[in-house]
Amino acid sequence: MLYRKLGKTNEKVSALGFGCMRLPVIDGDPTKIDDEKAIKMVRHAIDEGVNYIDTAYPYHGTGMTEGGESEPFVARALKDGYREKVNIATKLPSWNIRTREDMDKYLNEQLERLQTDTIDFYLVHGLNKGGWENLKNLGIDEFLNSAIKDGRIRYAGFSFHDDLYIFKEIVDYYDWSFCQIQYNYLDENFQAGTEGLKYAADKGLGVVIMEPLRGGRLVSDLPEEVTNTFEKAEVKKSPTDWALRWVWNHPEISVVLSGMNVMEHIDENLRIASEALPNSLTEKELEIMDTVKKIYAAKTKVNCTGCQYCMPCPIGVNIPKNFAHYNKYHMLVTPETEGSLKMFYNAFVDGSEKADKCVECGKCESHCPQGIKIRQELKNVKELFL
Repeated sequence: MLYRKLGKTNEKVSALGFGCMRLPVIDGDPTKIDDEKAIKMVRHAIDEGVNYIDTAYPYHGTGMTEGGESEPFVARALKDGYREKVNIATKLPSWNIRTREDMDKYLNEQLERLQTDTIDFYLVHGLNKGGWENLKNLGIDEFLNSAIKDGRIRYAGFSFHDDLYIFKEIVDYYDWSFCQIQYNYLDENFQAGTEGLKYAADKGLGVVIMEPLRGGRLVSDLPEEVTNTFEKAEVKKSPTDWALRWVWNHPEISVVLSGMNVMEHIDENLRIASEALPNSLTEKELEIMDTVKKIYAAKTKVNCTGCQYCMPCPIGVNIPKNFAHYNKYHMLVTPETEGSLKMFYNAFVDGSEKADKCVECGKCESHCPQGIKIRQELKNVKELFL
C-alpha cells in the first residue's frame, strides 16, 4: 500500500480508502448489511494496509434524514483491535441541522453509533450554497472549534456538491484540514473539478476523492470505442486500473474512496493502490485517457452517479435505475442492440419504479448533488422506453 500526506495535517493515510456506502446486503435491503461478508472485506483491506474508513450518518438507511446502518456496522467491523489500526471518517448530516445544539446532538450520537471517543476525520456533509448559508448562520465554525478542542474530533473537513465559486468560498471561510470532492476522468470540470482540487491543495487542505469510478459506470458496460481505445495501449490495463490510476496520477490527492462490495474488487483496488504513484502515467497513456473522455462526452445523457441521495422517491420511482438504463442505452445503442436495450429496461425495472410513475413533486431535485433536472429527464426516459 502506498501512503500520502493528508494536507497540512501531516497524517499519512492510505492512498485507497474504504467507502462504506455500498456494502453487500441481504435480500437487496440496504438496511440489512451482510455482516459476515462485509466485515471480512473491511478487515482484509485493513490487513493489507488501508487505514482510512469512510462512512456517514445516512448510509445504508432508507433516506437522508434518519440514521442508517453503516456507522453501527463500522463499529462492529472495527472490534478486535481494528479500531486502533485505522482513521474513521464520518459526516455531520448538514441538511438536518436547524439549531447550533443540533450539531452537538448529531456528533454525540455518531460517537455512540461508532463506539469511539474520537472521530479522526469529521466532515460537514454534502455542502451546497443553501446549506452552507444556514450552517454559517448557526455557528458551524464555533462548533468545529469546540469539537476539536474537547477531543471529539481530530480534524475538520467538508464534502461538497455545488458550483466552483461556492467551493472556494467554503475553503476560505474556515481553517479546514481537508475536503472531499467528486472527481474522475469525466468530472474534471464538474462541481469543484480540477480547479477546485488545485485551489484546496494550494491552501494546504488534504483532498479526499469520492466517485472515482462514477458509481461503477467507468468499469462495466463500456462503449465499444472506449474498449478499443484501451486495447491500443502498450501495457494492458483493466477499466478500473485506468480510472483509478488517472485519479491517483494527481499529486494533490490524498485518499481515493472506493465503495467495494466484493472481495475481487478489493484485491484489484489494493493492487492498483500499491503501484499508482503521482505523475506516473506516460504521455501516451494520458493521450489514451483524453480520447476516452471525448468518447464519453459525446454519449452520456444524464450526469447521474447512482449516489441514491434522491431516494427514496415518495411515489416509488427508482430514479438512479431509470437513469442507468437511459445512459446505458445511449452509450451502447446500435441498430442491433436497440430492441434488447429497451427490453432490458422493461424487464429489469419494476412497473412501480418506472419513469412514468413520476408525479413531478420535485423532492428528488432538492437532494441531487449533481443538480440534475430529474423531472424533465424522467420524461425523456419515459418517451424513450414507454
